[in-house]
Order: sequence, then structure tokens, then C-alpha cells
Amino acid sequence: MGNFGTSEILIVLLVVLLLFGSAKLPQLARSLGKSARILKAETKGLREDDEPAAAPQAPQGDPRQEAARLREEAARLEREAAADGAAVRRPLPSGEPIQGVPVSDPNQIRNS
Repeated sequence: MGNFGTSEILIVLLVVLLLFGSAKLPQLARSLGKSARILKAETKGLREDDEPAAAPQAPQGDPRQEAARLREEAARLEREAAADGAAVRRPLPSGEPIQGVPVSDPNQIRNS
């Protein structure tokens, strides 16, 4: 059943050409290519879903050094957050344009 020779393939191609016409063959080939890519991506996704999730790895090295590193990282992030928060909470200058756009006085807006 799987022994297709050159003559059989040519006959199948001739039948396809007669059925679809020469104008629709490139569109048909594109559609088949897209379908094949989608099928390949979906089967790859299913295989990845079947694989067991990797266990989280324990930190290597001295636990005390790791704890000290994490404390330093937390302190740095807190400093950055405080600096960002201070920049956000600054009062807007009244009347001075920001990037060319005039700013209204916030007190006037609140009193309206």
C-alpha cells in the first residue's frame, strides 16, 4: 500500500491539478503548510505538558551567605522603592510645563 512509484505520484498530482485548478494550488499549499506548523506546535505542547515538572533546586553554598545575600537584596529593593515613591509623591509645579504641556494648578482643580 505504501509503494507509490513515480507514475502514481504524477497521476495524483494531475488529479489534484484538475480538481483545484492552477490558481488555487499555491493557496492550498500555504494552507497545508500552516496546518502542518500548527499541528507540530500543538503536539510539541502536549509532549511538554506530559513531562513532569522539575523539582525546585535548593540554593547551593552556605545558608548563612545565602541569607545575607537575600537581606542585602531586600534592603536594596526597599531603597529603590522608597526613592521611586518619593519621586511620585512630589507636588506638581503649578504653571510650569511638563514636556511642553502646561500643567494646571492642582489646588484649582480640587476647589472646583
